[in-house]
Amino acid sequence: MRAVVTGGSGYFGNVLCESLVAEGHDVVNLDISPVELPGVLFAECDIRDRVGVRKAFEGADVVFHNVAQVPLARDPELFDSVNREGTAAMLWAAQRAGVHKVVYTSSSAVFGVPASNPVTEQTPPHPLEAYGRAKLDGELLCQAAVTRGLDVTIIRPRTIVGHGRLGIFAILFDWVADGVDVLVFDGGHNRYQFVHAADLADACVRAGQRPGPATYNIGAQDFGTMRETLQALCDHAGTGAGVRSVSSRLAAPAMKVASRSGLAPFADYHWLMYARELWFDTTAAQRDLGWHAQFSNAQMICEAYDWFLEHRGEVGLAGPSHHRSGVKQGVLSVLKRGLRVAPTRTVGGGDDG
Repeated sequence: MRAVVTGGSGYFGNVLCESLVAEGHDVVNLDISPVELPGVLFAECDIRDRVGVRKAFEGADVVFHNVAQVPLARDPELFDSVNREGTAAMLWAAQRAGVHKVVYTSSSAVFGVPASNPVTEQTPPHPLEAYGRAKLDGELLCQAAVTRGLDVTIIRPRTIVGHGRLGIFAILFDWVADGVDVLVFDGGHNRYQFVHAADLADACVRAGQRPGPATYNIGAQDFGTMRETLQALCDHAGTGAGVRSVSSRLAAPAMKVASRSGLAPFADYHWLMYARELWFDTTAAQRDLGWHAQFSNAQMICEAYDWFLEHRGEVGLAGPSHHRSGVKQGVLSVLKRGLRVAPTRTVGGGDDG
């Protein structure tokens, strides 16, 4: 098939393009940032340019829509113009270009803090911040397009991890590599699910080959608590870093202030969710798509850490996407120095703070 990947220059877009090429498909990357990908044609176009997007979509069988401003952008106007208006332009162009199938990559942020877990496709969305609201608006636009005859499947991933994944993870990996304790809230007993980029790409490709509109939640099938995942990383690294617990009553408001003042790279989603539980039931994707996750939380975060170590000297702050570049630590660099010299009060399963 001929596939167009919007946002193919971003972290997950790269992985998806590579997966499609590996399966023998003709692939076009529609993006504003040129990136060389073997076997992939590049079409430079802003997703909000309806005429340009329509032209790029001519002859496409499937469009995988991944263009988005992520939470790290912290820009509600961009969330509105790129995530919402860009999705509307993409759907308009796909319908007029005669695209057979659209796969829209949404986000678990549409659920905010769910009332209960696991979250299923029937769980009512309830986003709590601007990014989640914009991604939900994208879903609603997709559902409206279905009523006009466009075949659209919505894929909702949990937090994406894998080799080459940086963004906020670059701070975590930097601390662990330097033997500095990493922090969890309230013992870190909240179950928290990730998804490997390769597993997500597999789900998207399968969805692109399945006719008929649908919605699927995608996440790891082998995962545990936040503490367990981070402890697995610290054990793997062997640098002396451990897991230290702090009170969310103190830390979450501090993260919020640091984020909104520009002193730290957190987005609203980070301080809202770090101590919360959110995990998907992936039964529908397994049943309909024949999809199964290959990576556990621990495996994927250790793989991403190993990639970071190998490329640490190359990691910069300017890349084609937030998830493919590092971030400035800001005030966190001061906290890192303090934790490096302070005695470790909790490593492993204890619950101080």
